[in-house]
Amino acid sequence: MKSNTYELIAPCHFGMEAVLKREILDLGYEISSVDNGRVTFVADAEGICRANLFLRTTERILLKVAAFKAVTFDELFEAVKAIPWEEYIPRDGKFWVAKASSVNSKLFSPSDIQRIVKKAMVERLKKTYHMEWFPEDGAEYPLRISIQKDVVAVGLDTTGVSLHRRGYRKYTAPAPLTETLAAAIILLSPWKRDRILVDPFCGSGTIPIEAAMIAKNMAPGMNREFLSEKWVNLIPKKEWYEVSEEAMDLVEEHADAAIQGYDLDQKVLKMARANAALAGVDKLIHFQQRDIINFSSPKKYGFVITNPPYGERLSSKGEMELLYRTIGNIIKENDTWSFFLLSGYGDAQKAIGKKAEKNRKVYNGMMKAYLYQYMGIKPPRQKHSEAWTN
Repeated sequence: MKSNTYELIAPCHFGMEAVLKREILDLGYEISSVDNGRVTFVADAEGICRANLFLRTTERILLKVAAFKAVTFDELFEAVKAIPWEEYIPRDGKFWVAKASSVNSKLFSPSDIQRIVKKAMVERLKKTYHMEWFPEDGAEYPLRISIQKDVVAVGLDTTGVSLHRRGYRKYTAPAPLTETLAAAIILLSPWKRDRILVDPFCGSGTIPIEAAMIAKNMAPGMNREFLSEKWVNLIPKKEWYEVSEEAMDLVEEHADAAIQGYDLDQKVLKMARANAALAGVDKLIHFQQRDIINFSSPKKYGFVITNPPYGERLSSKGEMELLYRTIGNIIKENDTWSFFLLSGYGDAQKAIGKKAEKNRKVYNGMMKAYLYQYMGIKPPRQKHSEAWTN
């Protein structure tokens, strides 16, 4: 592997690895492995910038520094100490273990893992920089340690604040869906911007806004900063400028789309409109106060992509059953429409009265949910002559 080429780890929601893998391949990078909740790929310094700016479905980008087996703290210490940290962290760099996690491993105490890794790093850098004390007043280099079945993966966090923080969601309703999961559900569907998309439970607008950003080809990281922008020892400033310019050039300002968001709560709709304006996509979305029971559209072949209320958001089981029965009736009445429903309600399919064509287990944070996919009748294929004249 060339010295300027890295392995990058992109964590994602469990169940959405295939969507992230496709995104990475579309960016032009080679996948090295796909595991539960993460995709690892090969890229250069420019790739770190592009992955942070363009990937919609990952939480952060980690620069993989090392992977090794360790079953004792002595083994962990020695393996971390052997890593050439001077190639990554400058003399004034601020470094610490921001997070340590362990699954099915002998080493399981996060605080002990964090302490020992930091100690080993200091020992290594003392020898290479001939320093006894580090000011740590320069750029930040936080580490994330993941131990699975005694295999330790060490990654430098290039992102900082999680990538689901696009910068537009200043106002949130209760139980919001993360931007990365909303984008993953949209990308998992066959929806394209020439088809109508409706979210009848839009809350603060995350699904419609993410769809509008996809319609405009707007990079999700355009309006935010990343920790590694200050890593001038690893990523030349010009890489960030060039990638930001690439993102701006790709935005289709005059893109057209029919995207709608409904909610019963006017306050929540006010938040959604404000968020859409901050994202720069308010002209593509029509928000309105509307009950799901009044769902109707003269258009055919549309998409409903939504996260209906469940759990704490509905006060009784009877209410929930009634809501999902209503959704079932709407699916029956709109057979040319496709429905993608993310729900944690265990009896959703039973209440809807129809088994989903596809049913994907997804973790929304720590909450297990299912993405139920009900595909409508496909539109007739256009003849070549019609395609040219339309």
